[in-house]
Amino acid sequence: MNRPGLISRLLRVPRLTRRRIGLALAIAVVADGLQLLLGPLGWVFFDEVIDGIAMIATSWLLGFHLLLLPTFAVEFIPVIDLLPTWTGCVGLLIAMRKREQATQPPPLPPPRRLIES
Repeated sequence: MNRPGLISRLLRVPRLTRRRIGLALAIAVVADGLQLLLGPLGWVFFDEVIDGIAMIATSWLLGFHLLLLPTFAVEFIPVIDLLPTWTGCVGLLIAMRKREQATQPPPLPPPRRLIES
């Protein structure tokens, strides 16, 4: 497979929609809530799985951003992982993406095909 095409496809920034924003926020709140509810039991294995799923899902919905990496890393620190880091990160990422998209012109419609007779 073409490596540059694969990388650019993985790092694409999708257009924000209400549905994408809502799903990303829901995933972040659920991830933080589960980690808070699991408390000390979460350190066995579940915290890392929850963090991995939250990062992958958020990247898929909002596009990958370097801000997700420190959030993922902070979740490995014992007391700090109880803070709602995913919710804060997703909220900040949504604000940044909205600002980026507000400065960009809207995408052009696809070209029309002429029917030859």
